[in-house]
Amino acid sequence: MSYTPEMKELIKKVEATRPQRIEKSRKNEHYPDLSLEEREQVLKKFHPDYMDEGRRAVKVGPNKGDVFPAEVVDLLESKTRIDVPRIDLEKVDFETDVLVIGGGGAGTAAALTAQEQGMKVIIATKLRHGDANTVMAEGGIQGATQEGDSPFYHYLDTIGGGHFTNQSDLVEALVHDAPLVIAWLESLGMMFDKDKEGRLAVRHFGGSSRKRMHSAGDMTGAEIMRIIRDETRNCSDDITVLEFSPAIELLLDEEGKCGGALLYSLDTEEYVLVKAKAVIVATGGFGRLHVQGFATTNHYGATMDGVVMAYRAGVKTTFMHSTQYHPTGAAYPEQNVGLLITEKTRGLGAHVLNKHGEQFCFPLEPRDIESALLIRECTERDNGVITPTGRLGVWLDSPMIDVLHGEGTVEQELPAKFIQFKRYEIDISKEPMLVYPTLHYQSGGIFMNAQTETSLKGLYSAGEVSGGIHGDNRLMGNSLLDILTFGRRAGTVAAHYVKSGIEVKKLNTSHLTAFEDELKSAGIEDPLVGPMLLPDYTTDIVKGKQWTAHYEGTLR
Repeated sequence: MSYTPEMKELIKKVEATRPQRIEKSRKNEHYPDLSLEEREQVLKKFHPDYMDEGRRAVKVGPNKGDVFPAEVVDLLESKTRIDVPRIDLEKVDFETDVLVIGGGGAGTAAALTAQEQGMKVIIATKLRHGDANTVMAEGGIQGATQEGDSPFYHYLDTIGGGHFTNQSDLVEALVHDAPLVIAWLESLGMMFDKDKEGRLAVRHFGGSSRKRMHSAGDMTGAEIMRIIRDETRNCSDDITVLEFSPAIELLLDEEGKCGGALLYSLDTEEYVLVKAKAVIVATGGFGRLHVQGFATTNHYGATMDGVVMAYRAGVKTTFMHSTQYHPTGAAYPEQNVGLLITEKTRGLGAHVLNKHGEQFCFPLEPRDIESALLIRECTERDNGVITPTGRLGVWLDSPMIDVLHGEGTVEQELPAKFIQFKRYEIDISKEPMLVYPTLHYQSGGIFMNAQTETSLKGLYSAGEVSGGIHGDNRLMGNSLLDILTFGRRAGTVAAHYVKSGIEVKKLNTSHLTAFEDELKSAGIEDPLVGPMLLPDYTTDIVKGKQWTAHYEGTLR
């Protein structure tokens, strides 16, 4: 599905302004930055996180009274999927040292480091091993590995990008471990992009003060997942992977420690009880909730399960008010809607342009500000391009990249995107992409410390399911770093906990009964069933109303 004749006419306006914009880029003349006051104004007026509509206070649990998006609250106030009295807690199907819930980057890294400490590990994953947001991450991973850079500058960039709201001990751990993580990945055989001298290639990104972004084309997450999944397979004597087996409840022992989890086999439709001395939650984010009606970059199983299970067990959340919308999600063709267009595209020199072919913002603002600026251009200023289905978007002028860096650069640096659009007869080295902000990342999550410990003894958290690392806004490349930093830390700390001689006593589900009682006392009638596990696109709630809600009333 190539561009329509009307859209091709608008592309001519992009082409008309390109020579002048290219000349400015070569002279290093950029669109002027916003002042701090202007940034604050545009965020408050246009970023979805700052909208009162679609939010309400939680009525139950450790975050009672806090205001979150309605989609999040619905699941925090959900009822369990199981008939509690009928669960036989004496029938243990698997017993292990460490249970890792989630088979993406964080969970796999945690399993590997726990195994290195001599642990027997089970990975329970909802879909196949590796079906996670990790493989969908494109642009790169941060790490201060170059001269002129250091964890100090990485720390300042991260704190600044998060509007100085980040949990400082988590940021310190993140930037400290970054060079170690890059070295670890290389030792496992990761194929990072390198320059002609064989040194690691690094680039700028939104909110960066130094070139710090390491990548593997535009498939960095897939390359990371490839090597750590292979490494896990090489440890098959010590690491067991249970696929299509999502966890649906954490289990506590009679002393109140976390002692395992109840899984649900999607294959056999039976419950599976796993008893474990330590449990690591690494279930990822909540993109498939389509918060505020946005399309999402997230994989099919991203439904906030880990937060829901931990919340019922009394573990507090943090920063669940914050959702990251990536500025450049595909808005056309319809089959690509929500698809991530990596920030690397703008890092290579592509400009964001309105329907008149005009540059209206600096292309490498931090993601929340860039998203707000795109939304403003399409709504208040009425300068967006309208697709045949009524979606809004702006142009991302990818052909600039070949002009600035040489013919073939787009195909070499962005191979996945080049192929994805080529399927629909769009050559992104010759024609720009149409983009609009898309729900990308769960900024908040389970509250933990820098050692990944939660308030529940024996329960650890790693990856996107955790909150506080990025504050109110995450910088590019810190997510792939986050999952590996805290995945590795969780595996190590959980192993030390097990080695301390911990003994799991008789299991119980009293926390579930108590939570059900709290729902009734709060007067919550007909709550959702949670965890959601998989989204249902056959219902009006998601398909007909929720997913398109953001676009209603925005067209002129």
